[in-house]
Amino acid sequence: MEATLFTFPSSKPPLSSSSQTLSLESHVRNPPSLPYSHYPSALRRRRTTIRSAISRTKKEETVETVKHHLQDCHLLAGIKYKGLTVKQLQDLRKSLPESTNLLVAKNSLVYKAIEGTQWEVLKPCMKGMNAWLFVHTEEIPAALKPYRDFQKESKLEDNDFTGAVFEGKFFAPEEFKALETLPTRVEIYSKLLGSLKGPASAVVSTVQAPARNLVMVLKAYVQKLEEESGGQ
Repeated sequence: MEATLFTFPSSKPPLSSSSQTLSLESHVRNPPSLPYSHYPSALRRRRTTIRSAISRTKKEETVETVKHHLQDCHLLAGIKYKGLTVKQLQDLRKSLPESTNLLVAKNSLVYKAIEGTQWEVLKPCMKGMNAWLFVHTEEIPAALKPYRDFQKESKLEDNDFTGAVFEGKFFAPEEFKALETLPTRVEIYSKLLGSLKGPASAVVSTVQAPARNLVMVLKAYVQKLEEESGGQ
């Protein structure tokens, strides 16, 4: 008995040669995306190397940025910024005086920049998420006040200072009052003039003041003498 082969016509019309050509061109121009694991191992290693190089370059740039901000820096403070929005950080930057800079950077990169310097005592701050405040003025209270005001207005009690370094000394969060109440240059100048014009007991009282205040008084007085001698 002979077997009979039945063929049924397709419900789809056959593709024309032009359609086949177009499909091939589209496939070449827009090849299907493959999972990363499907790429050859050599290509995967190359892409990983490129990403690592970019990441390393960004880290090096951050370290150099921190070192740059440390030049002529009088105070470096950490601020807990976890939970702050991008807009809040932008508003905070706008509220800061020109003498201060705010930088968001990883603790490890900041520590790499300050390691082996007087700022290394900031190590206790190297935990959690920090924004870093670089103060380039001797008027410390005026530099810290904008953040205090911003913190109060935005009700960010939990986003407090995590610590600071001033004149080589580390200040914990509970010690910030000492920094925020430092005398201004005008106050130091007035106190010095009052001591010089007053009785000897007033001069002795000034000399017996805490060493930090005395140093600031002497610095202001020396600067005054330099300005006077330069103007002659």
